[in-house]
Amino acid sequence: MKNVAVIGAGTMGNGIAHVFAQCGYKVSLIDISEKSLERGVATITKNLDRMVAKEKISADDKANTLNNITTFTSTEDGVKDVQLVVEAATENVDLKLKIFKNLSEVTADDVILATNTSSISITKIAAVTNRADKVIGMHFMNPVPVMKLVEIIRGYSTSDEVCNLIMETSKNLNKVPVEVNDYPGFVANRILMPMINEAIITLHEGVAGVEEIDTVMKLGMAHPMGPLQLADFIGLDVCLAIMEVLYEGFGNPKYAPCPLLVNMVTAGKLGVKSGEGFYSWTHGTKDLIVADNFKK
Repeated sequence: MKNVAVIGAGTMGNGIAHVFAQCGYKVSLIDISEKSLERGVATITKNLDRMVAKEKISADDKANTLNNITTFTSTEDGVKDVQLVVEAATENVDLKLKIFKNLSEVTADDVILATNTSSISITKIAAVTNRADKVIGMHFMNPVPVMKLVEIIRGYSTSDEVCNLIMETSKNLNKVPVEVNDYPGFVANRILMPMINEAIITLHEGVAGVEEIDTVMKLGMAHPMGPLQLADFIGLDVCLAIMEVLYEGFGNPKYAPCPLLVNMVTAGKLGVKSGEGFYSWTHGTKDLIVADNFKK
């Protein structure tokens, strides 16, 4: 496997393209927006510059990585001659089903189709393709160039051969793959998102403030950042979408999203991406400043 296509040039997509390209793969980075592609390549370049400054890679490594990436606004053009497609579009089930139905029509029958979904059923995605045995989940963690974990999610029909190949491919990216089965939220988000939701409920019920909740989890449980800060980084809209998948998938009220989370997403307070969530991010992401709505 030498040629890979990545669909989506956003935060996850450009990170995935970065990692594949740095490890010697030829990468087609595909997005319907030329501006998104430009931003994606600019982000990759900035991250590579940071690695050069820290002497983690050489200037030649940076140049080779960028040379391994070609951008496309046409999916059909971008997937020619690839052996693997990794979809990293917005976490929206209808969009993903549309993308995978199209991929099954414009790629060769032996091309493996992977999704970076953090919660949507691999089996459901595979069902709209002509090769359910070759559809698999590759759930990278953010930031992709830094985080080691990749959740490898087997759909109901995913073959052993495809699963083993994707496990090995992940190791070739210097990642640590963990195989899991296809149930709502998989492992990472089935555990993480209810914790984040419970932190929001704790805030909503007035048990403690934003800083206090995050401090307890950082100092008491050795988490690198508190759950409310993490929610802001993930995006509150993404957190809500995953909680809705869990709630719908299991039908258990313990997965019901907190009303405060629903209201914040409705109000457009999505965290870092919108400039405000539980914290204010208009000044940057280094200093933690509680959003005005949550100041005592």
